[in-house]
Amino acid sequence: MTTSLGEVLDSRRTAEFHKAARALLKEPLLLARGPGAETYRLVRRYAAELRDWFDRNTGWSLRVDAESARLRRTPGTMADATHPAREASRAGVPFTRRRYVLLCLALAALERGEAQIALGRLAEQVVLDAADPHLAAAGVKFTLERREERLDLAAVVRLLLRYGVLRRVAGDEDAYVSGSGDVLYDVERRVLAGLLAARHGPSLIAADGFEERLDALTAESALDSDELRFRAIRQKLTRRLLDDPVLYYDELTDDELAYLTRQRAFLTTRVSELTGLVPEVRAEGIAMVDPHDDLTDVRMPEQGTHGHVTLLLAEHLAAADGEVSRDELERRVRELAAVHGAFWSKSAKQPGTEGELVEQALARLTGLGLVKRTPAGVAALPALARYAVGETVVEPAHRTSQRKAQQP
Repeated sequence: MTTSLGEVLDSRRTAEFHKAARALLKEPLLLARGPGAETYRLVRRYAAELRDWFDRNTGWSLRVDAESARLRRTPGTMADATHPAREASRAGVPFTRRRYVLLCLALAALERGEAQIALGRLAEQVVLDAADPHLAAAGVKFTLERREERLDLAAVVRLLLRYGVLRRVAGDEDAYVSGSGDVLYDVERRVLAGLLAARHGPSLIAADGFEERLDALTAESALDSDELRFRAIRQKLTRRLLDDPVLYYDELTDDELAYLTRQRAFLTTRVSELTGLVPEVRAEGIAMVDPHDDLTDVRMPEQGTHGHVTLLLAEHLAAADGEVSRDELERRVRELAAVHGAFWSKSAKQPGTEGELVEQALARLTGLGLVKRTPAGVAALPALARYAVGETVVEPAHRTSQRKAQQP
């Protein structure tokens, strides 16, 4: 049986469309130059189709110009804290509260600044802005005199370099941190202008509390008809299918669950058409599984000591009857070290490292929607059952790189 040229071209076009969509989901800000230039060109080729799909199904806008492609994506739920901004390094350490504040202050200074700026000058602007009484009242204080504070600012700058907001002209951040030199950057103003992904400008928000301000920042337009309400529900569910490892039914409102029950096949088919993800429907919820295993920022299982510890703790939690305390998990790690320590790194077998091993395992399991933290410790979620002893270990779900804290 021969395949027609038309079928070959259609197949190739579908593969390219999937690749472009997946690239935007992994990196919502793609630059026209640098390592991602080829992917950017592919997104630009399919910009019209992608823009229409995202606008219709998620409410996310896509802007493509000569310098960058920016998908302004917002999460399906604001309650998920497992997508932090991370250091632009192999370690990928999550940003602290101080670094988030520094990031906002640095962006504000860059918005007001010139086309070029030195790191020392940026630091001066940040220190001036950090003297705001509102920040002081919130317990935030920066002098950038201490090495630790300069390291935080350097981490923020390297994140902006990665996003393409800054381009290094001369110098090195390590020299600035050590006090032996400075760094000069070009400011890419068009990339900077497109960085914020919000439905309303922060300066227009009058609410006082954090939760209230976050709600106002991301609030939908007035939903004064059934058609608009159904569209908002459809878009929210689609965002969650794209973002969340598992969409659990018990996390939905009655209206959302009723809509998903009626439109499940339609929603999952639309996501599959965009990405090539395959729906896995279970009694507790839906996961969009990635057969290519590249549309994820968290994997399970993972190689190495931390991956092995995580897998073993997943088996322990899956077999547990109810919540498990942190103390019990740390005791379990000590027991596991006696059995499996020969396969672990030397540092992981040192006394006192149990807490760190448990924390890293819980961060991974929480990020994959397999467990949830509770006041008493940790509770297993339904999808963790597949990690019970005797079951086949499989990738639980895809996980896109949502760095909107981490995502730009």
